[in-house]
Amino acid sequence: QVQLVESGGGLVQAGGSLRLSCAASGRTFSRNGMGWFRQASGREREIVAARTWNGGITYYADSVKGRFTISRDNAKNTVYLQMSSLKPEDTAVYYCAARSSWDLARSTKEYEYWGQGTQVTVSS
Repeated sequence: QVQLVESGGGLVQAGGSLRLSCAASGRTFSRNGMGWFRQASGREREIVAARTWNGGITYYADSVKGRFTISRDNAKNTVYLQMSSLKPEDTAVYYCAARSSWDLARSTKEYEYWGQGTQVTVSS
C-alpha cells in the first residue's frame, strides 16, 4: 500500500522557518512528479510548489516564490519543503502529493497519491 506521510509542521513566529518532510512508502517515487499543496480554513486546496521527477523544472506559487524551496532525497524516498520568512497568511494544513507521471502539475486532480497533511501555524 502506498503511503505519503508528512511531518515537520508546527507553530512558528512570523519570519521564522520550517522544513516539511514527506516520506513515501510502498513504492518509490524517484521517477514521479511531486507537489506540495496547502489548505487554509474555509479555503480551497492550492498549489504551493511542484517539481518534475529530476527537479529540472520547478513551479512555485507567486505567494511563496523566493521563500519556499521544494527538494527531494531519492535515497530516502523523501520530498521536502523548506519554508522561510514565514507569514501569518502561510497558516494552513500542508499536503504532499505524488503523481504517476514524471512531470509536474498544478491541479489537485492530477495527483493520485496524497498524504494526510501537517498543520503549519504562523503567529504574528
